[in-house]
Amino acid sequence: MCKTKIVATLGPASESRETLTKLIRAGANIVRLNFSHGTAQEHIARAHLVREIAAELDTYVGVLVDLQGPKIRISCFENDAVQLNQGDTFTLSGTLDAHVGNQEIIGLDYPELIQDVNKDDILLLDDGRIQLKINQVDTNEQWIKTTVLNSGKLSNRKGINLLGGGLSAPALTAKDVQDIETAAKIRADFLAISFPRNAQDIEYARSLARKAGCDAKIVAKVERAEVVATKEAMDDVIIASDIIMVARGDLGVEIGDARLPMVQKSLINRSKYWGKPVITATQMLESMIDNPLPTRAEVLDVANAIIDGTDAVMLSAESAAGKYPIEAVEAMVRIAEGAEHELECNHDCWDTLQHLCSNPGKSFALSSMISASRAHQDLGVAILTKQGETPLLMSRCQSKAKIWALSDNPALLAQMTILRGVEPLYFKAEGAKVELASQVVECLNQKAQEAQISSILMTQLDSIEGMGEVNACRLLSLNMTSQIKPAKEIAA
Repeated sequence: MCKTKIVATLGPASESRETLTKLIRAGANIVRLNFSHGTAQEHIARAHLVREIAAELDTYVGVLVDLQGPKIRISCFENDAVQLNQGDTFTLSGTLDAHVGNQEIIGLDYPELIQDVNKDDILLLDDGRIQLKINQVDTNEQWIKTTVLNSGKLSNRKGINLLGGGLSAPALTAKDVQDIETAAKIRADFLAISFPRNAQDIEYARSLARKAGCDAKIVAKVERAEVVATKEAMDDVIIASDIIMVARGDLGVEIGDARLPMVQKSLINRSKYWGKPVITATQMLESMIDNPLPTRAEVLDVANAIIDGTDAVMLSAESAAGKYPIEAVEAMVRIAEGAEHELECNHDCWDTLQHLCSNPGKSFALSSMISASRAHQDLGVAILTKQGETPLLMSRCQSKAKIWALSDNPALLAQMTILRGVEPLYFKAEGAKVELASQVVECLNQKAQEAQISSILMTQLDSIEGMGEVNACRLLSLNMTSQIKPAKEIAA
């Protein structure tokens, strides 16, 4: 199985027990519950079913709750849709009734938009398919008069973006606050925040989640132009978050297609620098909504994100509503395996990681692990962990080594499903500490043999995880005949 993690969105095409089982068997590591659709009870039932199936398959599958956020939309047309032509005058109204739109005017579900725009701004509707140039704004009468720049069909409830970003809509709506309560009931492993503007939005979401009893890792969906306007703005959001999602749909609309490739690379690069996992999302295998195989362009898109260092790639409509959800996951795995096979180990990995290590003992042990795993192709790494910090750091290396994260905390194991190259395993030590090595070997023996691994580097960096001053690396053979060696000897 590939080291890159697969996020699959659930929906009508993938919510049955049979299909979910096949999705997980095919390689889905995390399921995404899109709170823009469905009811709280539907999401709770799906999360429960996912965990039930994962337990039956003796694996861990993360549950990601994706909040809707402040999606600014037009209201509805009297006849559901209109055909706009280039040069038409079209008005957006903050006072028009929600269901009487026509060829000349439509209502807004977020009238505050009128306060955020100016003459000559460009509004992008329906993911940029319709573009409107603003001619006049009246904040008192609550309307915006525009000229249609390109012809096309516009239907009910389509989203609105401002080219260049800058809309003031808060990252969390009243619905989102309510949905955080549902995420707490679900015991979500990951909570995705839509349209955050800055670190303050992330911290506010985190405080609401903790207050609700939700301990999920916070995912910042990068969708606004202002977040990627400068390296400082980018770092601000990355540092405040646990995980970054490159949400290429709305982001691409706001910054334009031409900027999107380099911005994606920058987001992945800065996230790697700060030690944060990255999910690359949106239209990765879009053609597989209707076709059983991806296009060559999609194969290259997925592979390039993996080569750049993304931890996970995400399926949206492909797995939620498409005709081939299982095939889409299988295609992701196949592409990832191909890209990973050609990747070389990063030989300056330690140089890019050491600024994240403040503890000398931790630094020494980690550098030993990296050196050993790079030098020995048949070596596996077993990390005993209480908080998941060491597996996170090891996953930053893009090593070819097999990495197991061992813990007796199921919630932590589910959260580590996002980490590239890390397989979370339940492990509870029994008896005296001197027996720990043999217990680890017993736990991993079969998996190691399947992976053609002859020895295991067992690490326990407890000093960085609130468990005392133990920074140990031990080399174990599968038959336990080799001597246990200290980290310094292994690194040599």
